[in-house]
Amino acid sequence: MTTTVIPDTEPQVAAGKVLWHFTMSLDGFVAGPNHTMDWMEGITNARPIAEEYMSTTGAILGGRDGFEAFPNADSTYDGDWQAPVFILTHHPEDAPPTPNTTFLNCGVAEAIRIGLEAASGKNLEILSASIGRQALELGLIDDIDLHIAPVLLGNGIRLFDNPGGTPIKLQLLNGNNPTTEINVRYRPVPAGQDR
Repeated sequence: MTTTVIPDTEPQVAAGKVLWHFTMSLDGFVAGPNHTMDWMEGITNARPIAEEYMSTTGAILGGRDGFEAFPNADSTYDGDWQAPVFILTHHPEDAPPTPNTTFLNCGVAEAIRIGLEAASGKNLEILSASIGRQALELGLIDDIDLHIAPVLLGNGIRLFDNPGGTPIKLQLLNGNNPTTEINVRYRPVPAGQDR
């Protein structure tokens, strides 16, 4: 039996790409109910991804619901990263003033154009499930970067919620076969016990 080992993803590079980037639960949620993120406490990654994305991201595009849950969006990664943040909203007039955040009331394609221009050759990260889905449907996503966390949430904000929509096929970028499925194996942690 031949075993194929799929390598980890290559480090991200600043290339003026549109990235849909999230840590996601095993069951496909990028945030808990009401955009809660406490489920990520204690989760680690095999490499220093925060530094990787801080150095390659020139701007962020998010949605109003996520902004309302995290109004300090223009200072992310524990305040270590500061760059332009754009929040797409239908009602920018009632948005609170925030130093590095610009509220946009336009279509997704125009918001991405504005974000890429502000990113100045670095990547534009989309941190919104809804905006990412719309950008994907418009053919505007270059890469989807996912970090799968060892947790099942069961409820919250799904990465891709498109009932009745057409499946979108993806290519795996790490490895030599773009149609390979990825195998992961987890074991439930007994209640009351840390990992």
